[in-house]
Parts: sequence; C-alpha cells; structure tokens
Amino acid sequence: MTDGAQDMGGVKGFGPVEPEPNEPVFHREWERRAFALTLAMGKPGGWNLDMSRSARENRPNNEYLSMSYYQIWLAGLETLMKEGNLISEDEIEAQQSLYPPKSLPVLSSADVEKTLHQRGPTERIVRAPARFKPGDRVRMRTINPPTHTRLPRYVCGHTAVVERVIGYHVFPDSNAIDKGEDPQWLYTVVFDGRELWGPAAQAGTKVSIDAWEPYMETI
Repeated sequence: MTDGAQDMGGVKGFGPVEPEPNEPVFHREWERRAFALTLAMGKPGGWNLDMSRSARENRPNNEYLSMSYYQIWLAGLETLMKEGNLISEDEIEAQQSLYPPKSLPVLSSADVEKTLHQRGPTERIVRAPARFKPGDRVRMRTINPPTHTRLPRYVCGHTAVVERVIGYHVFPDSNAIDKGEDPQWLYTVVFDGRELWGPAAQAGTKVSIDAWEPYMETI
C-alpha cells in the first residue's frame, strides 16, 4: 500500500534519521531468534520474499509505529503462518501447540547458509521490449493499491528522468499476493529535489529510486 505507516519516506514529523555508529545486527538475543524463526518457517511455509515483506508492512498504522523492527518481523511471521494454516489463533493465545504436528519440510542446519544467500537473482527472460530508455521524462502514476507495492508515496504524480534500464525483473506487486512473478522492466529514475518538495528543497538535491514499468507513464 502507498498510504501505510511503513511508507514514511519524505513524511514530516518523524525527526531526522540518526544512524547508530557500529550498529550491531541484533540488539537483543530475542531479535536473533525472531530472524531465525522467520528464516526457518520459510521452508514449510513456501512463501516468497515479497510475501514476507508484505506481511511485515501490511500492519495497522498504530501497530506498525509502536513496534520495533523485529517485533514487526514476528508479527509478519504470525500473519504468514496463520494464512498458511501452520498455526491457529487459539495456539497463539495459548502460546503452545494444541494439535498434532503436521508433516512438512524442515530447514536443516546444513542448509541455513545456503538459504541465507538464495534471495536472487530476480531477473527473468525478456518477454516484451522496454517502453522507456535513458533520458526519457516520465511521470510516476498516482496509485493506492490495497495490496503490496514498492512505489513510494512521496513520488506519486511527480516527474523524473530515466537514468538506467536495470532489466526485466519479478514484479513484487504481483508476487507478494501469490499472483505469479509477472516480470516487468525495472528502471532507475532520478527526481529533482524541488520537483518533490518544492522551492524549500536544497538546490541541486537529486533523489533516485528503482521503479517498475507499471509505476510509470509518459508525459
């Protein structure tokens, strides 16, 4: 969705981004376990990366903003497991298994390293010519789908210049809702800062995003 709390790019009121020097991958042991559980359950669950990302982002605004990063991961995992009939609401309430175990594939310790590095590639065989080329001016469509999208809200309706044709890649909007990979052309497009935020933007500011072809229209 382009109006969810996760889509906060360019939104005022959240303060500056303050990177943590030498930030560890995990701040608490339970965060490490949350990551491990999400990785392990992908084997019996059979969901893809876009489904997993969508389950984390598709949370009520007040819930998303009140959770820490790995709390969101756990909430997303819970959603995926319920949708996949791997766990029931009463088991969540009881915090224990209440039914006989199901016969499902299990991630073995020997496969963990391979699983961690199997996220790509997402490029697919080209089925149609690219609609745009470097130097083309385009406008980002104004969309607000009720399902997953990677189009940031703050660029909707704004114009940009195509900088690079990346390739023909899996379309996350389709892949996240189990409608197939539906590959689309993927581009890097560049916005002038003043196009996005008006005359108050610092002169010379440029913003680049990677955008799939269905997000774009000719001017």
